[in-house]
Amino acid sequence: MGMEGARPGAESGGSGDGAAHRDIVVIGASAGGVEALVSLVQRLPADLPAAVFIVLHTSPHSSSKLPQLLARRTSLRVAHAQQGDPIERGRIYVAPPDYHMELRDSRVELSHGPRENHTRPAIDPLFRTAAAAYGERVVGVILSGVLGDGVMGLETIKEHGGMVVVQDPDEALLSDMPRRAIAAVAVDYVLKVSEIPGLLSRLVREPLPEQGGQMADADRPEGERPSLIQHDLEAQARDERRNAVTTYVCPECGGTMWQIDQGGLLQFRCHTGHIYSPEVLIFQKSEQVEATLWSCIRLLTEKAVLTRQLANRMREKGDAARGGEVDALAETDEKYIRLIQDNILMRDPSPIAQGNLLLEKMLEDAKQQAQPSRPTDER
Repeated sequence: MGMEGARPGAESGGSGDGAAHRDIVVIGASAGGVEALVSLVQRLPADLPAAVFIVLHTSPHSSSKLPQLLARRTSLRVAHAQQGDPIERGRIYVAPPDYHMELRDSRVELSHGPRENHTRPAIDPLFRTAAAAYGERVVGVILSGVLGDGVMGLETIKEHGGMVVVQDPDEALLSDMPRRAIAAVAVDYVLKVSEIPGLLSRLVREPLPEQGGQMADADRPEGERPSLIQHDLEAQARDERRNAVTTYVCPECGGTMWQIDQGGLLQFRCHTGHIYSPEVLIFQKSEQVEATLWSCIRLLTEKAVLTRQLANRMREKGDAARGGEVDALAETDEKYIRLIQDNILMRDPSPIAQGNLLLEKMLEDAKQQAQPSRPTDER
C-alpha cells in the first residue's frame, strides 16, 4: 500500500511495512490559530503518511478561506471536508463553517448537531470520534485559542492510547486553550509551532508496538458505547431515580427537578418550589411541545418572508440570478413549515393531542376511583 492516497482504514494503519502507525493527526485551534496553522502546515513534508484533520473556530455565516490559505503553503491536498469523504493519507481536511467534523468507519461525517462549547465546528467532536475510531493511531494537537474546547477531546485521545501535543503557551497568540490542556491532560509534548511538524513527521513513521496502548472500538456502533447521559435517561425511564435529581426541568421556571416518592405517591419538585404530579407534568410538557412548534412556524414564516423581500430587492437592482438563489432559500423554509404542520400539528389527532387525550382519561379514571361507592337501593 503506498503512502499518498492510501486509506488508513480502522483495521490497519500501515505505511507499507505491514505495521500500524500513528496515521491520524487531529488539530484544533481557535482565536489566534490561523497564524499557527499556516506555520505548522507549511513545514509538513510532502510525503506525510498520515491524514490531517483541522478544526478552527469560525463564524457559522462566514465563507472560510482557510483551505485556500493553507493550500498555498503546502503540496499536500487541502480542502473543506465533504460528507462521506474517504480518509486518505496525504490529505488535509478542514472542517467547514457550522458543521462538526467527525471520523467514523474510514470516512468523514459532517454533523449539524448541537453546538459544543458554544461553537460549531467544535474541536471536541473531532478528537472524540477520532479516538473512538482509531485509538492509539491518533495524534491530537492543540494550538492557540481561548476557553476549553478540545481539552476533553485530548483526554479521550489519551484514554484510547493516542498521543497529545500542545503549543507552548508562551508562544501562542492566545494561551488560554494550551494552558487549560496542559493543566488537565497528561500532555506528551509542549512545543513551539515550528517544532511540531518535525515531531509529527517522526511520530507518524514510527511503528506502533503490536500490543501497545488501547485499541480502537470503531467496530462497535457509536450508540453502544458507554454514555453517562444515556444511562441517566434510561434509568429515569425505568423509574430508578427515586428521591433523586431527575433528567427533567421545570416547565414554569426551567429549574432542575427532583423526584419525590412518598407513601406510594410520585411528585416532581423544582428548587424554586413548583410541584407537579406525573400526569400534570406530562400535560405541561405536551403544551410546551405544541407552543414550541408554533413558534418554529412563526420564525420560519418570518424568515421566508424576509428572504423573499431581499430576493425582490436583488431583482429590482438587476441581479436576477442572485435573486433566484435567495428565493430558493425561502422555498426551503416553506417546505419545513409544511412538514411541521402536516405531519405533527394538523394531524387528526396530532401526537400532542393523543397524549393529552390519554392524560384526560387517566385523570377521569382517578376521579372515579376517588368517589365513594353508593349503597345499593334495597327497595
